[in-house]
Amino acid sequence: MRTTRHTDRGLTLAAGLAIGLYLVFLVLPLLLSLRSSLTNENPLRGTSDFIGLRNYTELAGDERLRASVTFTLVLAAGVTVAANALGVGFALLLNRTSLSYRVMRTLAFLPQVLSGVIVAFVWQTVLTQNGLLNNVLVRVGLLDEPFPWLGSPNAALISIGVVVTWVLSGFTTVVYLAALQNIPLELHDMASIDGVRGTQRFRKVTWPMIAPGTTISVTISLITVLKLYDIIAVLTGGGPAESTQSTALYIVKLAFTSDRVGYASAAAMILLALSALIALTVTGFLRRREVTL
Repeated sequence: MRTTRHTDRGLTLAAGLAIGLYLVFLVLPLLLSLRSSLTNENPLRGTSDFIGLRNYTELAGDERLRASVTFTLVLAAGVTVAANALGVGFALLLNRTSLSYRVMRTLAFLPQVLSGVIVAFVWQTVLTQNGLLNNVLVRVGLLDEPFPWLGSPNAALISIGVVVTWVLSGFTTVVYLAALQNIPLELHDMASIDGVRGTQRFRKVTWPMIAPGTTISVTISLITVLKLYDIIAVLTGGGPAESTQSTALYIVKLAFTSDRVGYASAAAMILLALSALIALTVTGFLRRREVTL
């Protein structure tokens, strides 16, 4: 009886600590940001007056915000598809038990554990005008002169997409590996007996069985790209001509460059609402797919 009471008390304390941390580090900042979004807070003036929904009204006509949201949505859609496709492919290739494959699985996850700033600095040395990629392509004769991978809007979008996809592919690979290893071997044996092999086995057995992993991987990939800041800030700084400015980067510039903290908080609330809406919609669709499969 005494052991049970101690256990219950320990669980209560752990739950209380978890709830406290959740309130302090998530709910409280969210409420403070919401309050700030209803003011004209500016650290240079040292004042913060309540202005109601005026920030949100101004955001409705903000062309820079609209452009940043469009760029973020395009990047999120492309990267999510590419990263998950690579994750499935790598998982199928690495779903073996030998030591060499375990080492390769570790290497595949490496991009995910690196800091986004470090990743961006490394890729910047590859993609700049006089970077490694241009030097190699010019020397082998594939290019006559260096190409501005980060200097033109379309090329910069593709370059950022490649970098972010490379980073996320480590996470998606691990998720799909876990999903593959949860598929009962009996299903594959039955498929072999029935003569189902190759792409047909993947379509009829593997793909339906990894549906829960797909839901997790796609949702987290989307959320990660929707709030992306560090890689873009280092690679392009939002350029050229703000063509690669993500919504998160625009919010940071509003707060710390333009000193419009209240307006930036309102933009952050819009990004939060948009991200939540997209995540809930995609998750709901994929969960219905799980049931259908």
